[in-house]
Amino acid sequence: MKPAPHQRPVALFDTVKAVLWSFIGLRRRADFERDVQKLNPVVVLATGVAMAFVFIAVLMLIVRWVVSS
Repeated sequence: MKPAPHQRPVALFDTVKAVLWSFIGLRRRADFERDVQKLNPVVVLATGVAMAFVFIAVLMLIVRWVVSS
């Protein structure tokens, strides 16, 4: 019997890789299907939110640096 999606083990590297590909918008369907079967959706969501905040913070730092020069 397969574990429930939210009880799957955390594969941090695979989760980060899947989220980064999602940010770009490029992903093979086979890879997407494998991720759906393998990754923990709660961890994917948390990683996506955290990476979005990091992305926004980096953009703000770049703008601050450019404006101050």
